[in-house]
Amino acid sequence: MTDRRRAAALPGHLTRRGALALGAGAAALPVLGGSALAAGKLVALVHTQAAGDNGPIDDMIVHLKALGKADHFPIRTIYAADPSTYQSILSTLAGAGAGIIVTTFNEMADPIKAVAPGYPNTKFIQLYADPFRPPMPNVRTVEYQAHYGMFLAGLFGAKITQSRRLGYVGGMSLPGLNADLNAMKAGAATVSSSVTVKGAFAGSFQDPTKGREIANQLFGTGIDFIQTDGAATDAGVIRAAGEGSNRVVSAVFRTQFKLGPKTVASSVLVNFGQSLSDQVTNALSGHFTGGHYVSTLADGIIDFVPSPLFMADGPPAYVTRAKAAWPSVDAAKQAIIKGMLKVPFNTQL
Repeated sequence: MTDRRRAAALPGHLTRRGALALGAGAAALPVLGGSALAAGKLVALVHTQAAGDNGPIDDMIVHLKALGKADHFPIRTIYAADPSTYQSILSTLAGAGAGIIVTTFNEMADPIKAVAPGYPNTKFIQLYADPFRPPMPNVRTVEYQAHYGMFLAGLFGAKITQSRRLGYVGGMSLPGLNADLNAMKAGAATVSSSVTVKGAFAGSFQDPTKGREIANQLFGTGIDFIQTDGAATDAGVIRAAGEGSNRVVSAVFRTQFKLGPKTVASSVLVNFGQSLSDQVTNALSGHFTGGHYVSTLADGIIDFVPSPLFMADGPPAYVTRAKAAWPSVDAAKQAIIKGMLKVPFNTQL
C-alpha cells in the first residue's frame, strides 16, 4: 500500500501437511530441497505473524492448501518469527528454485528488495504492502483499502448503539490503522454528530490478554459497540464483550463470529485468503506483471458483513437495530463503489 497499512491479525485448527514452521529462521530450510523445488513449482508462504489467529494468517494457509491441492503443486508455509532471518529465508527458498514466494506485511519490503533482483525467475508477492519505487518486474505488492470497511462499521455502530458511544481497539498505531480509526469516526458522523468514537491500541497484534483489558476499560465507560482491528488480539476484545451486558463487537473475520455468537454483530472483512488465491493464480497463469495492486470494496476482497449467528441469537434490542441499519450500510457501500461517496485516508490522530 501507499505508505498505508499494516495488517490486523486474524483458525488455528489447521493440519498443515507438508508445511514447515520456522520459529528461529532459515536453519531448517535445507529440508525443502528436492525435485519440486528444482522444477520451480513450489509455492511458499512466508508469514510474519503466527498461525492460530482466527484471521489473516489462518485464512491464507487454508486458501493456499486448497489451491495447491486443486492445481497439484507443492506448498510450504513458514513462520518467520525473527526479522533477522527474513532475508535468509527468502534467499534460501529462491535459491532452491521456488516458483512463487508470498510474504506478509510491510516488514518484508526491504528483504524482498534485497533478494528479488538476484532471482528473476522467482515471482514475489507481498500481501499488505506499500508500492515499490521503482517497481520490480518480478514483485507484486498488494494493498487493501480496509478503511472503507471501517467507515461502514462506524455507520453501522452509530445506528445500533444505545449509549451513543463507540470504541475501536487496534493492534498498533500505524498509518493504516490510524486511517481505519478515522474512517470509523467519519462513518459514525454521517449518522449523528453526537455519537463519539474512542480509539485505543494494544501495542501488539498477538496479545488477547491486552485486548481484553482495553475492551473492559472501554465498556466500563459506557461504550456498547467496539470495532476490533488487532488480529489475534481481537479474541480478548470478544471475550470481554461476553463478560457483561449491552456489549457488542464488530470483528475483522467471519471465523470470529463463532467466538461470540451473541456479541459479535458484524465484521469488516479483508479476505486475505482469497486475495492470496487470486494473486497466486495470476502468477501461475503466465500473465504475471510486477507492480502494485489495490483491493477495494469493488473486487470483493474488502467488505462489511453481518453475523448470521448474532442476527439469530443476539440481544433483541441490538438485533432489531442491526436489521434496520443494513439498508443504510448497503447504500453507503454502493455509493463508495460507484465513487459517489469519498472516504478520506487520514493517518493523523
